[in-house]
Amino acid sequence: MQSLIERIKALVGLLWRELAKFGVVGGVAFIIDNGSTWFLMHGPMTDSEAKARFVGASIATVFSWVANRFWTFRHRRQPNILREFLLFILINGIGIGISTGFTAAAKYWLGITDKPTLFLAGMVGIVVATLVRFVAYRFWVFTAELDAEPAFAHDRELFTGGLPVVQAAHTGHHSAEPGSTVRPPHER
Repeated sequence: MQSLIERIKALVGLLWRELAKFGVVGGVAFIIDNGSTWFLMHGPMTDSEAKARFVGASIATVFSWVANRFWTFRHRRQPNILREFLLFILINGIGIGISTGFTAAAKYWLGITDKPTLFLAGMVGIVVATLVRFVAYRFWVFTAELDAEPAFAHDRELFTGGLPVVQAAHTGHHSAEPGSTVRPPHER
Protein backbone atom coordinates (compact mmCIF):
# COMPACT_ATOMS: atom_id res chain seq x y z
CA MET A 1 0.00 0.00 0.00
CA GLN A 2 2.84 2.38 0.88
CA SER A 3 4.43 1.68 -2.50
CA LEU A 4 1.19 2.61 -4.27
CA ILE A 5 0.92 5.86 -2.30
CA GLU A 6 4.54 6.74 -3.13
CA ARG A 7 3.93 6.01 -6.83
CA ILE A 8 0.83 8.21 -6.85
CA LYS A 9 2.74 11.05 -5.14
CA ALA A 10 5.59 10.72 -7.64
CA LEU A 11 3.16 10.70 -10.57
CA VAL A 12 1.39 13.82 -9.26
CA GLY A 13 4.79 15.51 -8.86
CA LEU A 14 5.66 14.64 -12.46
CA LEU A 15 2.36 15.89 -13.83
CA TRP A 16 1.54 19.13 -12.00
CA ARG A 17 3.62 21.43 -14.21
CA GLU A 18 2.34 19.77 -17.36
CA LEU A 19 -1.19 20.06 -16.08
CA ALA A 20 -0.74 23.82 -15.54
CA LYS A 21 0.68 24.29 -19.05
CA PHE A 22 -2.03 22.05 -20.47
CA GLY A 23 -4.55 24.29 -18.72
CA VAL A 24 -3.11 27.43 -20.32
CA VAL A 25 -3.08 25.83 -23.79
CA GLY A 26 -6.57 24.50 -23.15
CA GLY A 27 -7.78 27.94 -22.06
CA VAL A 28 -6.52 29.57 -25.25
CA ALA A 29 -7.89 26.68 -27.35
CA PHE A 30 -11.21 27.08 -25.50
CA ILE A 31 -11.34 30.75 -26.51
CA ILE A 32 -10.42 29.91 -30.12
CA ASP A 33 -12.98 27.08 -30.24
CA ASN A 34 -15.83 29.03 -28.68
CA GLY A 35 -15.00 32.31 -30.42
CA SER A 36 -15.04 30.66 -33.84
CA THR A 37 -18.13 28.61 -32.97
CA TRP A 38 -20.03 31.68 -31.74
CA PHE A 39 -19.06 33.59 -34.89
CA LEU A 40 -20.09 30.70 -37.15
CA MET A 41 -23.37 30.08 -35.27
CA HIS A 42 -24.34 33.71 -35.71
CA GLY A 43 -22.99 34.08 -39.21
CA PRO A 44 -22.19 31.68 -42.01
CA MET A 45 -23.52 28.55 -40.21
CA THR A 46 -26.54 30.07 -38.51
CA ASP A 47 -28.71 26.93 -38.77
CA SER A 48 -25.89 24.40 -38.42
CA GLU A 49 -24.87 24.65 -34.77
CA ALA A 50 -23.28 21.19 -34.56
CA LYS A 51 -21.25 21.85 -37.74
CA ALA A 52 -20.18 25.23 -36.34
CA ARG A 53 -18.98 23.47 -33.17
CA PHE A 54 -17.06 20.95 -35.30
CA VAL A 55 -15.29 23.68 -37.32
CA GLY A 56 -14.46 25.72 -34.20
CA ALA A 57 -13.06 22.66 -32.47
CA SER A 58 -11.01 21.74 -35.54
CA ILE A 59 -9.37 25.17 -35.63
CA ALA A 60 -8.61 24.93 -31.91
CA THR A 61 -7.15 21.44 -32.42
CA VAL A 62 -4.48 22.69 -34.82
CA PHE A 63 -3.47 25.38 -32.33
CA SER A 64 -3.51 22.87 -29.48
CA TRP A 65 -1.21 20.39 -31.22
CA VAL A 66 1.40 23.04 -31.97
CA ALA A 67 1.24 24.52 -28.44
CA ASN A 68 1.29 21.15 -26.67
CA ARG A 69 4.08 19.78 -28.86
CA PHE A 70 6.37 22.77 -28.53
CA TRP A 71 5.51 23.91 -24.98
CA THR A 72 3.47 21.64 -22.69
CA PHE A 73 5.03 18.31 -23.63
CA ARG A 74 8.18 19.53 -25.39
CA HIS A 75 10.39 17.10 -23.45
CA ARG A 76 8.07 14.20 -24.15
CA ARG A 77 7.70 14.54 -27.93
CA GLN A 78 7.90 11.31 -29.83
CA PRO A 79 10.71 11.00 -32.34
CA ASN A 80 8.15 9.96 -34.96
CA ILE A 81 6.29 13.24 -35.55
CA LEU A 82 3.83 11.67 -38.00
CA ARG A 83 2.78 9.01 -35.48
CA GLU A 84 2.47 11.66 -32.77
CA PHE A 85 0.37 13.91 -35.03
CA LEU A 86 -1.90 11.07 -36.14
CA LEU A 87 -2.48 9.98 -32.52
CA PHE A 88 -3.15 13.61 -31.59
CA ILE A 89 -5.68 13.97 -34.43
CA LEU A 90 -7.36 10.67 -33.48
CA ILE A 91 -7.68 11.69 -29.84
CA ASN A 92 -8.90 15.15 -30.79
CA GLY A 93 -11.36 13.59 -33.23
CA ILE A 94 -12.81 11.74 -30.25
CA GLY A 95 -12.80 15.00 -28.26
CA ILE A 96 -14.49 16.89 -31.11
CA GLY A 97 -17.04 14.08 -31.32
CA ILE A 98 -17.77 14.52 -27.61
CA SER A 99 -18.23 18.31 -27.77
CA THR A 100 -20.15 18.17 -31.05
CA GLY A 101 -22.19 15.28 -29.69
CA PHE A 102 -23.29 17.34 -26.69
CA THR A 103 -24.48 20.11 -29.03
CA ALA A 104 -26.19 17.67 -31.40
CA ALA A 105 -27.84 15.78 -28.52
CA ALA A 106 -29.18 19.02 -27.09
CA LYS A 107 -30.59 20.09 -30.46
CA TYR A 108 -31.85 16.84 -31.95
CA TRP A 109 -32.64 14.62 -28.95
CA LEU A 110 -33.78 17.27 -26.48
CA GLY A 111 -35.29 19.60 -29.09
CA ILE A 112 -33.46 22.70 -27.82
CA THR A 113 -33.35 25.50 -30.39
CA ASP A 114 -32.07 28.37 -28.22
CA LYS A 115 -28.56 29.21 -29.51
CA PRO A 116 -27.08 30.19 -26.11
CA THR A 117 -28.27 26.87 -24.62
CA LEU A 118 -26.85 24.92 -27.57
CA PHE A 119 -23.60 26.83 -27.19
CA LEU A 120 -23.53 25.96 -23.47
CA ALA A 121 -24.15 22.28 -24.25
CA GLY A 122 -21.04 22.32 -26.46
CA MET A 123 -19.03 23.96 -23.68
CA VAL A 124 -20.02 21.18 -21.27
CA GLY A 125 -18.89 18.72 -23.94
CA ILE A 126 -15.54 20.53 -24.13
CA VAL A 127 -15.00 20.07 -20.39
CA VAL A 128 -15.67 16.32 -20.67
CA ALA A 129 -13.47 16.05 -23.78
CA THR A 130 -10.64 17.96 -22.05
CA LEU A 131 -10.40 15.36 -19.30
CA VAL A 132 -10.26 12.60 -21.91
CA ARG A 133 -7.64 14.51 -23.92
CA PHE A 134 -5.24 15.15 -21.04
CA VAL A 135 -5.10 11.49 -20.06
CA ALA A 136 -4.77 10.42 -23.69
CA TYR A 137 -2.05 12.98 -24.53
CA ARG A 138 -0.09 12.10 -21.44
CA PHE A 139 -0.22 8.34 -21.79
CA TRP A 140 -0.49 7.81 -25.58
CA VAL A 141 0.76 10.82 -27.53
CA PHE A 142 3.56 12.62 -25.66
CA THR A 143 5.21 9.68 -23.91
CA ALA A 144 8.95 9.62 -24.62
CA GLU A 145 10.19 10.86 -21.23
CA LEU A 146 7.58 9.01 -19.17
CA ASP A 147 8.46 5.75 -20.93
CA ALA A 148 12.13 6.31 -20.08
CA GLU A 149 11.39 6.85 -16.37
CA PRO A 150 11.80 3.39 -14.75
CA ALA A 151 9.22 4.03 -12.03
CA PHE A 152 6.53 4.79 -14.61
CA ALA A 153 7.61 2.84 -17.69
CA HIS A 154 4.80 0.31 -17.28
CA ASP A 155 2.04 2.63 -16.03
CA ARG A 156 0.82 3.28 -19.56
CA GLU A 157 -0.14 -0.39 -19.75
CA LEU A 158 -3.03 0.51 -17.44
CA PHE A 159 -4.44 2.62 -20.28
CA THR A 160 -3.55 0.27 -23.13
CA GLY A 161 -5.13 -2.77 -21.53
CA GLY A 162 -1.76 -4.51 -21.19
CA LEU A 163 -1.02 -4.29 -24.92
CA PRO A 164 2.68 -3.86 -25.64
CA VAL A 165 3.83 -0.35 -26.40
CA VAL A 166 5.68 -0.03 -29.71
CA GLN A 167 8.52 2.44 -29.50
CA ALA A 168 10.70 3.98 -32.15
CA ALA A 169 14.17 2.44 -32.45
CA HIS A 170 15.92 5.64 -31.38
CA THR A 171 14.31 7.81 -28.72
CA GLY A 172 17.36 9.79 -27.73
CA HIS A 173 17.14 8.36 -24.20
CA HIS A 174 19.71 6.19 -22.55
CA SER A 175 18.61 3.06 -20.75
CA ALA A 176 18.79 3.05 -16.99
CA GLU A 177 19.17 0.49 -14.28
CA PRO A 178 16.08 -0.15 -12.13
CA GLY A 179 15.91 2.39 -9.34
CA SER A 180 18.04 4.97 -11.14
CA THR A 181 16.67 8.22 -12.43
CA VAL A 182 16.62 9.05 -16.12
CA ARG A 183 17.01 12.76 -16.61
CA PRO A 184 15.18 14.54 -19.42
CA PRO A 185 17.33 15.51 -22.43
CA HIS A 186 17.40 19.19 -21.43
CA GLU A 187 19.05 18.29 -18.08
CA ARG A 188 21.78 16.04 -19.48
